[in-house]
Amino acid sequence: MTAHPEEDHVTRTDRRPREQPDPGEPATAPPPGRTGPAEPGPWALRDYALLADGERGALVGPRGDVVWMCAPRWDGDAVLSPLIGGRGTYLVTPEDPWNVWGGSYEDGTLVHTGRWVLPDGVVECREALALPADPGRAVLLRRVLAVRGTARVRVRLDLRAGFGAHPLTGLRRDAGVWTARTGGLRVRLAGAAEAVPDRDGVLEAVLTVAAGDAHDLVLEVGDRLPERPPGPAALWSSTAAAWRDAVPPYEDRPAARDARLAHAVLHGMTSASGGMVAAATTSLPERSEAGRNYDYRFAWVRDQCYAGLAVAAHGPHPLLDRSVRFTAERVLADGPRLRPAYAVDGGPVPPERPLGLPGYPGGSDRVGNRAGSQFQLDTYGEFLQLCAAAAARLDRLDADAHRAVGTAVRAVAEEWDRPDAGLWETHDAWWTHSRLAAVAGLHRIAEALPGPGAADRAHLADRILRETERRCLRPDGRWRRAADDDRVDAALLVPYARGGLPPEPGREERTRRAVVGALAQEGYVYRFRHGDGPLGEAEGAFLLCGFVMALADPDPVAAVRWFERNRAACGPPGLLAEEYDVGQRQLRGNLPQAFVHALLLECTARLGAPPASGTGSGVSGAGGGRAAPGGRKEP
Repeated sequence: MTAHPEEDHVTRTDRRPREQPDPGEPATAPPPGRTGPAEPGPWALRDYALLADGERGALVGPRGDVVWMCAPRWDGDAVLSPLIGGRGTYLVTPEDPWNVWGGSYEDGTLVHTGRWVLPDGVVECREALALPADPGRAVLLRRVLAVRGTARVRVRLDLRAGFGAHPLTGLRRDAGVWTARTGGLRVRLAGAAEAVPDRDGVLEAVLTVAAGDAHDLVLEVGDRLPERPPGPAALWSSTAAAWRDAVPPYEDRPAARDARLAHAVLHGMTSASGGMVAAATTSLPERSEAGRNYDYRFAWVRDQCYAGLAVAAHGPHPLLDRSVRFTAERVLADGPRLRPAYAVDGGPVPPERPLGLPGYPGGSDRVGNRAGSQFQLDTYGEFLQLCAAAAARLDRLDADAHRAVGTAVRAVAEEWDRPDAGLWETHDAWWTHSRLAAVAGLHRIAEALPGPGAADRAHLADRILRETERRCLRPDGRWRRAADDDRVDAALLVPYARGGLPPEPGREERTRRAVVGALAQEGYVYRFRHGDGPLGEAEGAFLLCGFVMALADPDPVAAVRWFERNRAACGPPGLLAEEYDVGQRQLRGNLPQAFVHALLLECTARLGAPPASGTGSGVSGAGGGRAAPGGRKEP
């Protein structure tokens, strides 16, 4: 999370309605621009639901408006971008605006159902990105159900590739199915035969659905489309089956339903390549007008390891294998030049650039991320911990992963004394957390893979720890943030949370108490202090840090309190962002944030597991943990 100066916003231009052509004729579009009827403003982040299929994601608001989707993959240009001020929408909503919205996910899936109660009826819209996913083609399913009374539902499709620059062109209707193009992408919409296009490339329709009936809409967007549009019944059936196969039941864990949703989020954000995006969105502000707006539609090696460790704590699920495969491939390819982040296909992260859009209110419109060129030592330590967890209890390391372990150990040996950008991606320094993460990873892999080289790895860990103690341990026995920074940092608890450091109970306890005293507020935890201002002035509480505190607190009751407080920091769909504004009770930053859901999932394993022997405070490895008296169980 690097800090950047705020970019100038671009003012919206006026929009003017255009004449509608004969619906039977092909529609032509005007030059790109922001003309046409104005879209309503965005919702608070807590109100959005995510649809995802591993290759891309879509955000849906309470109006039934899809306000964000990139195609054909996560880091492609958006075809729907009103979330950050771009033009376009895909709206399915009751014609009568006098309604009350609700909605929820089907348990253990990212299949979402929006629900509207009207004066004379109830309408639902079930929606999902179809599975199994096609990397080159998004298939967005929407099924309107007239639960009570006849439903009259407005449909509006205004796809705009290039973050709003390219309207639909070449609109044609054949046997009730619309086809068109936007930018270089092909588009097909089935289920809206009665739609009327206007000269701006916008399709409008009002569907009438009899009480008890359902009506399907299938939207396809991609660089290629199959010859015949797929049938909705088969698509819904394959999607439901794919989710059943992907998400374990977690019935024996506390907060089982939240664990299933967290796993679904991680699955939905993980490509077939194994790469997991950090978040589905870009540029959503961490703090209004603070300039911290980043593009997270890429795969961070560290985040991928956090997700793999969380899954490993529960068992040998396929998401663990994907995490190991993707991160091992990156380590083998780049060794000591490992980048913190990659595109989901393993390619480089593009440099940052503005789009010329207004941005989400208080934010900006930045794409690309300069963290892709940083050096972050802790990434190697997290990778070694992931491989240790996969090997020690689950026997999930193949030959490539074993080779990658050796590459990572050599990279740590060569680079550990070099300043790095650290977990928070600020500036290069001798960060304490980075060294402790490397020490924890080396010790874990030495334990998990005994035999030739294990003693050398443990010796390297001890050498790094001794030098870190010399530079970063305060006289009072707690860790400082960096060799030249005496402040406390919540990141210092991450290596302790998994029990990867040699037992030094006093040192860990003093550091934990310092984090609680300086960075905790109302059950939430901030990363570090920005200057002398009060907590919450510069940024929100970091939900990752709150879950880490739940893992690091030796008091089982206190640990559950941390966990319960932070898992409740969500909106109606149950999604968690990177930060939480404690005062306003609002989500901040990109949505949803994968590593936050990963730590929630890890907590459900460790707080509900039997106590591990031979550990200090905190928990030990994948599957170690503590009982959680008072932890709420859900069906």
